[in-house]
Amino acid sequence: MRLLAIHNVNDVRLDPYERPEAGPKDVVVKMKACGICGSDLSYIKNGGIPTPGKRTALGHEGAGELMFVGDEVAGVSVGQSVIINPMMTPSYIGSGGPEGAFTEELLVRDARLGDSLLPIPDGIPYDVAAMCEPLSVAMHGVNRAQAKAGDKIVIFGCGPIGLGMILWAVDRGCDVIALDLAEERLERARALGAQTINPASEDAIARIKAIHGTVMVFGREKSLTDAYIDAAGAPSILHDVVTLAKTHARHVITAAYLKPIELPAGPMLTTEMTITTAVGYPTEMPDVIAAMPRLRDKIAALISHRLPFDRVIEGLDIAARPQSAKVMIEFVDGAA
Repeated sequence: MRLLAIHNVNDVRLDPYERPEAGPKDVVVKMKACGICGSDLSYIKNGGIPTPGKRTALGHEGAGELMFVGDEVAGVSVGQSVIINPMMTPSYIGSGGPEGAFTEELLVRDARLGDSLLPIPDGIPYDVAAMCEPLSVAMHGVNRAQAKAGDKIVIFGCGPIGLGMILWAVDRGCDVIALDLAEERLERARALGAQTINPASEDAIARIKAIHGTVMVFGREKSLTDAYIDAAGAPSILHDVVTLAKTHARHVITAAYLKPIELPAGPMLTTEMTITTAVGYPTEMPDVIAAMPRLRDKIAALISHRLPFDRVIEGLDIAARPQSAKVMIEFVDGAA
């Protein structure tokens, strides 16, 4: 077998791999599909987790078929189709531990149904099922924004996570504006039901005000937007949001900032706006899975490229391009 692993800064290889023997509390998943995440690309640039030179197995957006179930694992059986929740595994699969989902056979230690293993609904193909993890990240961001029907939402960034946020916000009945610099990604946002702005060619602040309307707050014109979500990570976004924010507007930062950004605290005093963050998906995976049968086609449309496992290194290059959305790696017999 093989395992995709980081060896050092920008040094990632498809290594020969011998899977460890599974114990009575473990399962082995025959991998069928695994998505490439922006986090994978960040780990590669860093050279490993937590430090450069630390060999790091990659892959955490996985779905597959159980091929071994330990005697002490309850509620699942060989042949069952499952999604892996890496946050609920002892080694945080694909994020610093010895296991990564970019391999033919994935060992899941201390496996538990409804926790680290979640059943795939009938009729859902493995590539759509593997979207559960990024869609759960996206849903958590929308939940942290307290988005509800009728709310006006602005989402910065139309990469895979941003597109997932657009999907959930539109599905809830929100009036969504999406911003990105890549026209290909803006096209995908429009297909999901968002109005779009390209800050490279438009005055983003003026356009947001024009679309969502304005209100005067202490003599300053503010947008009627209820919540903003930063899935882009541009340092100028926080300043722009504070400039736009009305009284009690909400701002959620989901992008990873590696350097400090300036907080314009003065203008915030007059609006009592809230700034918070979102990471991971503490409770969202079951809700995403429950919505998959209803939103199957929209979820599938978020996948821009499908490549076989042999071409996973090429897939990493494609995922780094702004023209891509989700790049999905499929294994032999990857269709459900």
